[in-house]
Amino acid sequence: MRQTHADGYLDFAANRAGHLFRSACLLTSGDTHLAEDLVQETLGRMYVVWGRASKIDNPAGYAQTVLVRAFLSHQRRRSNRERPTPDLPDVPGEAGVDTTLRLTLLDALGRLAPKDRAVLVLRYWEDRSIEETADAMRASSSSVRTRSVRALAKLRELLGGTLAEFAAN
Repeated sequence: MRQTHADGYLDFAANRAGHLFRSACLLTSGDTHLAEDLVQETLGRMYVVWGRASKIDNPAGYAQTVLVRAFLSHQRRRSNRERPTPDLPDVPGEAGVDTTLRLTLLDALGRLAPKDRAVLVLRYWEDRSIEETADAMRASSSSVRTRSVRALAKLRELLGGTLAEFAAN
């Protein structure tokens, strides 16, 4: 029984780790080290509740909720103010990937408040409903709607004509 429990968790962790990491990268505005820490914390918390996973309707959705809550909790801590240097080393990018656009978007996301970033990631990256987003963030549906509209407006303001400039290329 115990081996089946561990095997089930290992399968889940292997299948969801990449997706959780991509979401964490968006939440952290490209800070891959913090994203790895958040995914590790999420998977650790999932292991603790894995025995009760039969009571969880959607373990993948639950893990995503745990990730967002871990991110928001990290943002509230005083020690989260440390930031790596904004200067990126010159490294070759993948062929066909618009790294300038990616960096511009990640920079704009990084300038948003953590809760605004979380709303945008959950609503538009994870494609969650307003109610699911509200539940994950422990907020009301109207709060999610308002925050979503304001966050998108702020993102558009931050990007200005920059995004249209990249689309024209």
